Amino acid sequence: MTAHAERLRRNLLVGGGTGVLLLLLFLYPTSTNRVDHPATPAAAPGVVSSSTGDLTVNGTSAGTRYGPVQVRITVRASKLVAVEAIAYPSSGGRDREISSYALPQLKQEALAAQSFHIDTVSGATFTSDGYRRSLQSALDAAHFRSAG
Repeated sequence: MTAHAERLRRNLLVGGGTGVLLLLLFLYPTSTNRVDHPATPAAAPGVVSSSTGDLTVNGTSAGTRYGPVQVRITVRASKLVAVEAIAYPSSGGRDREISSYALPQLKQEALAAQSFHIDTVSGATFTSDGYRRSLQSALDAAHFRSAG
């Protein structure tokens, strides 16, 4: 075998081996941030109670990348008076940390806006989106119309 043929053979083997290695690396799952959390509701969506002028409604469970988000609202005299997150991402330390600062901000925004048109909390995009979707479904089920 000539020196040129030997170099071609070696280059072919190295190139092929590198290609196989790259293929295997690209197929390896590097992230556990998949949607493994179905949107299983913590409570059945819809009207929970209607007494003494208060209407309490559960929103639908909104599936997010890190777990489901579900809210419960209370409406009194055509005014949104309470919003409570009854399901939210809490499976890991980082999930609990994000939820602990995002949920109070989202609640405050919803009560101030009297609507589901609220800002996304920085660093909690998926939780904010799920909160908004569940809040919208609860407001729709309550036939709530914001003043604005």
